[in-house]
Amino acid sequence: MNETKILIIEDDIDINQSLASFLKTQGYHVETCPSAEVGHEWMKKNSTDLILLDLMLPGENGFEFFRKVRTEGGPAVIMLTALEDPADNILGLELGADDYVTKPFDLHVLLARIRSVLRRSTSHDVSQPKLTTEMTFQFSAYTFYPLRRYLRGPGGLRKSLTANETNLLVVLCQNVNKLLSRENLLELTRADDCSPSTRTIDILISRLRKKLADDQVKDELIQTFRNGGYMFRPEVNTL
Repeated sequence: MNETKILIIEDDIDINQSLASFLKTQGYHVETCPSAEVGHEWMKKNSTDLILLDLMLPGENGFEFFRKVRTEGGPAVIMLTALEDPADNILGLELGADDYVTKPFDLHVLLARIRSVLRRSTSHDVSQPKLTTEMTFQFSAYTFYPLRRYLRGPGGLRKSLTANETNLLVVLCQNVNKLLSRENLLELTRADDCSPSTRTIDILISRLRKKLADDQVKDELIQTFRNGGYMFRPEVNTL
């Protein structure tokens, strides 16, 4: 029996009910909230594996809700947006969302996205040797704990990672000094996803660079090759 829990935060009653009914037929445990405020209260008492988050909510909007949830780590999030401006979708990914789906959407396409995000959230083999609870990576001044999805930086500072950031960093750690194209990285980290562009990889690389930026680390850890892709340069030790 599927024990995966999905929380839908959507103010449109028809979308809320139809989406919940469909996902229940697929074996998921589904809860719904009509607003961000109700969502916060629900999450104080309950846990979930994935949030389907409408951006155009009354009161606190989806972006604001997401920022608060992500500062606490939080579950995987797929943003549901009727916004037509691609910049809004890119902003969602830059903030750390695991994916976004534009309304109106086909329920089976959304289901494929949900399954893909959940696989990335729970599986870290990424076509590489399987990770164990003991496995960590050390490079430069960082220790990377992929199964717990965070970095321990200089001075012991802890930096949380999203599922996508974790999967990308695993691939980089396991392919040191190898030039990987955007297409390679997209295939390894989002192989089952429906994302239409390798722009996603550029966004994830940018987010990783920010989290790996530190005054004590002077070296360029992720090197960009024009029209080529990216290369992870530090010496990596696997523990």
